[in-house]
Amino acid sequence: MNYLIICFISISFIFSNYNQFNQAFINVSKEQSPAIVSIISEKTEVVNNMFFFNPFENFEEPHQQERKAQSLGSGVIIDDINGYIITNNHVIEGAEEIKVVLFDKREANADIIATDPLSDIAVIKIESDNLQKVNPGNSDNLQIGEWIIAIGSPFGLHLNHTVTAGIISATGRSDVISRLNFENFIQHDAAINPGNSGGGLFNLNGELIGINTAIATDGFSRSNAGVGFAVPINQVMRVVNDLINEGKVSRGFLGVTIGPIDTDMMKALKLESKKGVLISFVSSGSPADIAGLKEKDIITAMNGVPIEDVNQLRNKVSNAKPGEIILFTIIRDYNVQSIMVTLGLRPNQEEVVNLFSDNQKRGFDLLGFKIRTNNGDGIIITDIDKSSNAYDKNIKKGDIITEIGNQIVNSIEDYNIIIQQYNSGDAIMLRIVSNGNARYEAFEIN
Repeated sequence: MNYLIICFISISFIFSNYNQFNQAFINVSKEQSPAIVSIISEKTEVVNNMFFFNPFENFEEPHQQERKAQSLGSGVIIDDINGYIITNNHVIEGAEEIKVVLFDKREANADIIATDPLSDIAVIKIESDNLQKVNPGNSDNLQIGEWIIAIGSPFGLHLNHTVTAGIISATGRSDVISRLNFENFIQHDAAINPGNSGGGLFNLNGELIGINTAIATDGFSRSNAGVGFAVPINQVMRVVNDLINEGKVSRGFLGVTIGPIDTDMMKALKLESKKGVLISFVSSGSPADIAGLKEKDIITAMNGVPIEDVNQLRNKVSNAKPGEIILFTIIRDYNVQSIMVTLGLRPNQEEVVNLFSDNQKRGFDLLGFKIRTNNGDGIIITDIDKSSNAYDKNIKKGDIITEIGNQIVNSIEDYNIIIQQYNSGDAIMLRIVSNGNARYEAFEIN
């Protein structure tokens, strides 16, 4: 009899817990779906029509036609009074007309308030009443393995407000879209697909913890493969507040080029670990230069918080406000020091590129090299720009470049023609011959 009572109590306890767990998903889906919207962006595209042409036109040139193209995304209402909606920049980029479809099927035209391509966040506004907004949570408290819920509109309006669930797989993911962007993604496995971009990611308390932005696929399809990425809500709200109040994002600026610490560098500098970042270039007159930071300094902490890698430092500096005083812990000549830096205002992307590369003035090319001919067998690297991404690779003076991508390099003329096909932000792969041994090196052009 006692055994039966114990079994009954155990089953009741498990069933009760199951119902509570199940109800959490039901509550979030029901309560937060009205704050999620579908976004239809429309713009004019020019296409080449190879099947119909005017016989009086030049038949050698393709006949061009304009057409209206639509794309679908999602958004999250953050202000029910003013009608502000968060979405991804890529959802509305270049749009001539934006229409928002609410949970109750109402439709409203939207205006763009401001966008920030570097974080892929945008704010749009609609005029409507009876809106429901989300309650932002704290993405700094997220834990790997925590349950999350995604709500958005994958593939079309007929699937709007689709609810999926999963767990947080990782935090602080970077180099997902571009090394030029400020990426600090939440990785999760809730099913998201094209159309989910800009939609909400919630915890089981119904708090918004992220904005879904990207998916990783198998390379052959655009559908979910179990790896999705969301911008953490703390980073989102930092950007959104600036976009609404200032029309642009004001980011902190240090004025250095930084790189990771590998095993060989750790041994050479007698470090205990590979944590931290190495300063490879300090821009003259920058906040870092004024404060006394130098090349070869290793930054190990910012305001007492340990710095693990390059991405973490970039995001922390950019999230800080211009004029904010930051305490950096560094290692210089094997000694630990503290340096106070007053951050500046980060220039626009073009100015940043010019500031750090400044290649034309210093004689470096797009890749950060100075070169000379090698008598018809590739070209020889004579110098490397310390601020270039190539400098962080195992590329040295005297190395010979024989291929770029799939193209053979026989001369300086070949080299210059090939690199003109590339731009800042592109990934490039070189075949390098060093001391008679060939290998490949790849990096992103900065």
